[in-house]
Amino acid sequence: MKMNKYLVSAFGALSLIAFNACSTEEPVEPTVTGSESQTEPVEMAGEVIVKFDPSVSDLLDERGLTQTRSGAAATRSGIYSVDEVLDMLGECELERVFPIDELHEEQTRQAGLHLWYVVRFSDKYSVEEVVDRLSTLGEVQTAAPNRTVKRAYRTDRKPIPFPKELLNAPATRADGANGYIYNDELLKWEWHVINRGYQDHFVIDAEEDAEVAKAKFKVGADVNCEKAWERSTGDPSIVVAVLDEGIYWRHPDLQANMWVNEGETYGSHKDNDKNGYVGDYYGYDFINNTGIISCDASADTGHGTHVAGVIAARNNNGIGITSIAGGTAENPGVKLMSCQIFSGNSSSNTVSLARAIKYAADNGAVILQCSWGYGSGAANGYEYTAGFATQEEWETNCPLEKASLDYFVHNAGSPNGPIEGGIPIFASGNEYAPAAGFPGAADYCVSVNAIAADYTLSTFSNYGPGSNISAPGGDQDYYFDYVNTAEGQNPAYTMARGAVGCVLSTMPPQVSNGTEYGYMEGTSMACPHVSGVAALGLSYAAQLRKHFTAAEFRKLLVESATPIDDYQSGNKSYYHYVTDLGKTYRKIIPLSQYVGKNGGLVNADKLLSAIADESAGTPVSFPNIYVGIGEENAVKEDPARYFKQGETLTYTLKIDNTSVATGEIKEGKAVFTGLTEGATTASITASNGEVQKFNITVRKSANGSGWL
Repeated sequence: MKMNKYLVSAFGALSLIAFNACSTEEPVEPTVTGSESQTEPVEMAGEVIVKFDPSVSDLLDERGLTQTRSGAAATRSGIYSVDEVLDMLGECELERVFPIDELHEEQTRQAGLHLWYVVRFSDKYSVEEVVDRLSTLGEVQTAAPNRTVKRAYRTDRKPIPFPKELLNAPATRADGANGYIYNDELLKWEWHVINRGYQDHFVIDAEEDAEVAKAKFKVGADVNCEKAWERSTGDPSIVVAVLDEGIYWRHPDLQANMWVNEGETYGSHKDNDKNGYVGDYYGYDFINNTGIISCDASADTGHGTHVAGVIAARNNNGIGITSIAGGTAENPGVKLMSCQIFSGNSSSNTVSLARAIKYAADNGAVILQCSWGYGSGAANGYEYTAGFATQEEWETNCPLEKASLDYFVHNAGSPNGPIEGGIPIFASGNEYAPAAGFPGAADYCVSVNAIAADYTLSTFSNYGPGSNISAPGGDQDYYFDYVNTAEGQNPAYTMARGAVGCVLSTMPPQVSNGTEYGYMEGTSMACPHVSGVAALGLSYAAQLRKHFTAAEFRKLLVESATPIDDYQSGNKSYYHYVTDLGKTYRKIIPLSQYVGKNGGLVNADKLLSAIADESAGTPVSFPNIYVGIGEENAVKEDPARYFKQGETLTYTLKIDNTSVATGEIKEGKAVFTGLTEGATTASITASNGEVQKFNITVRKSANGSGWL
């Protein structure tokens, strides 16, 4: 198998390899279980996921099961028929899947997510037997195994570090004076961001015909950021949740763009903001149940850090790489939330995954970056295990995953912000298969294929039904004849064959030989290019004070892609399994098989142009306010977010019934204080004369969602 194209158990599109990684903190090393690989989801012994019927919700609440994450585990449900089964199991416990987040409990309940529980029991009974018994009960809507989610990997495969000798070398730098907009030193090596065609530092093996090899880099085979950056370089109000290995948040190119939970303290042992997760400052590690984000387990690969850099490394800082939506010191870019679902050899599971997805929605993320997924249903059984063939099959077998993704799609964002709902973006998979893998192939997700630097689909990429769009993902096999850097045959500057045809991004230091940058490939690398472009588009919508539904924005993203069918002609030859067999196994692909099945190449400039169109979206509006009684429950809102060029305006408030609530503009923010239970209409007027009306609702005990 190739680097970055290995199945993850039930998550085949994640392209990961194992090796020693680095540390962002000092968490306990997860238990290492060996180097075995899984090719299909495996049931976790002694764990079953249950969704109860809404009719028993009050019984569950009375039993206090909503508090099991912070108190003693419950052993019975208070539901007679269910407890009969639990009595049979003997020692067991129940835990609500999604912990209470006081701010979002109301919408959690509206979505029915408060009804999902994990039942844990001894190995005296099989998972199948417990599922069968619980499924027959009228009080149980769904019973399913909690499945492991574990990467399959080879410890002898590593990403390719950028050579130390080339960092800060004059021949390496893109300094703004040589035709590049930013001075990040490695930008000219990032064909996937700005493709200038063949460059002198892409040295070709003498065995390869030079003209043929040079043609493998075509001008413009990138995400078309340069013109887009004239409109927007990113906005810190847009948060991308990276569901992957942990992000190396200390990285000098990433730290400024990390999402920070201001209500928490890093390393805290208390849930200071009462969202159900302790110490979640940069995000949360859902595997080890800690707020400490790590990337130092022996089998970690730097994958989460790599995809994060593509999206939002800091630009124009004189070091490292250029990203799509990372912004600059003067104009900060989008934020990265680390939702860690993989850690070394430790298995993740359905519950951890679902929690990560809901956490992202509840804590401000509007894009899910998901370089993982089940294998394609069309994968050949010789090299890969086929996954689900239809959306119905996936939804039936993975009900909790579907429920959590539904929640993200419908509850992320805001009806008063640039997007209402969220956009889950997935890698289509690396099985060379004519169909994308799930969950990305679901109709409410975006599934991403990979291309090489000449617009042709990457030799490993899935394509066809279920896939929506393409983006640069690299193709090491195809670029196997590119061997050295600008120093020619000097061994000190030699890079692994084909590396320059892969994607260059941020890496943790111990994974990258200390350089903190390196190459990887796969639809896993194509995926963050689309996440970055989507984040850039939403940043621009925020600047224009425009609002889109998730479905509207997803449609714009896909329809603004550049057609690339004209490049899918003739044959494409490459060396399969190059890391094992060298140039002894040459393969040929007829490119015609991709015509009409690639989705087109994501295009940042066209997306932003579509967003700017007068017919696209609707104006944002000042939100309705929910507030508790008393100054201690006062709510602040920034009016500048809801008026064009709002930062340059001043504002006045008018509250129609001041016996219910009062308000004032203080340091540019609108501050509301509840006086007594009730509701009142109100309005805010900007200095340009624009008036927006809204409602204020006061309750005895309320938070932003109004849940009592």
